[in-house]
Amino acid sequence: MTAPHIETDKKGVAVLSVRVQPRAKREGIVGLQGDDVKIALHAPPVDGAANEALIAYLSKLCGVPKSNVTIQSGQQGRNKRLAIEGLSADELACIIERALP
Repeated sequence: MTAPHIETDKKGVAVLSVRVQPRAKREGIVGLQGDDVKIALHAPPVDGAANEALIAYLSKLCGVPKSNVTIQSGQQGRNKRLAIEGLSADELACIIERALP
């Protein structure tokens, strides 16, 4: 299995590409889809519920406040890019790799 692709933006913030699977029975990282990390969530894709659940899940997984996790692109779609402040790209990659099934 390959490692997830994690970038660093101009401000030095780690940026993660994810593919969200809303309304899933189990919640968590389910694998990789290309370079994207596939994350299953209980929340439905209605009124931003899945986005809120994604931010909550990643902040808990990474040990950072919810305010440090922001969606850069993909607010309305399943493919999203998230900036996670407070971690280097290498630290984030280690966290994601440990959470992979």
